[in-house]
Amino acid sequence: MEFLELLRALILGFVEGMTEFAPVSSTGHMIIVDDMWLKTEEFLGMYSANTFKIVVQLGSILAVVVVMWKRLFSLVGLYKIDSEESSKQFNLLHVIVGMLPAVILGFALKDFIDDNLFGVKTVIYSLVAGSILMIIADKFGPKKPKIVSLDQITYAQAFKVGLVQCLSLWPGFSRSGATISGGVLFGMSHKTAADFTFIMAVPIMAGASLVSVLKNWEHINMNDMGFYAVGFISAFVFALISIKFFLKLISRIKLMPFAIYRLVLAAVLAVIVFM
Repeated sequence: MEFLELLRALILGFVEGMTEFAPVSSTGHMIIVDDMWLKTEEFLGMYSANTFKIVVQLGSILAVVVVMWKRLFSLVGLYKIDSEESSKQFNLLHVIVGMLPAVILGFALKDFIDDNLFGVKTVIYSLVAGSILMIIADKFGPKKPKIVSLDQITYAQAFKVGLVQCLSLWPGFSRSGATISGGVLFGMSHKTAADFTFIMAVPIMAGASLVSVLKNWEHINMNDMGFYAVGFISAFVFALISIKFFLKLISRIKLMPFAIYRLVLAAVLAVIVFM
């Protein structure tokens, strides 16, 4: 592939890595940057370009594994967390219960999402809708949350958060925005909800990427693998930079500033697109 095409992959990886952990929608930002400026669909094709936007998130997910490897490995018995760190109540079943609703609905709506929701106009609407949910969470969530660690999350709460996570199937809504908002509304602290969000993201995004690749394999040219690889590496590096910063930030500023940013971005895009 040509240098300028690989540069586009680097830029999209940067956008993905820097926005994946903030409740602003990394997919929405990639769609905006790509559709309005980079135009990867012109040389990748629609299905391959959409698949890239999902697969590149694996770079960010790998960053989660690197940062939270102790907790993740403990879920599958590969690491024993000391009793001082955990009461050992949070387990793999919490993750399965939390991810199940989005997995089922994602399979059912995969074709509809690919064909109808990967566009700037639909992202504008989802940016606004996600902002409203985030504002509601900050306004009506408990001032003193009872759930302040992963080990206090119940299976019922995990499932409820999973139901809210289904909203993030709409590109631009934001997976972290939906699940953190849901967690806060169901009694979790912002930090705990964010931790749960990132842990659930690992199997969900790995599965979504695999399904997307298998479904669109015939549309993916092997010559495009360099483009995919550059985007993956870029997303991984920039996600490592951003993840710890966000986990500290979310406890201090909560969701409102991100909601305001999303509304401003939606307004600017609406002027560009509809005027």
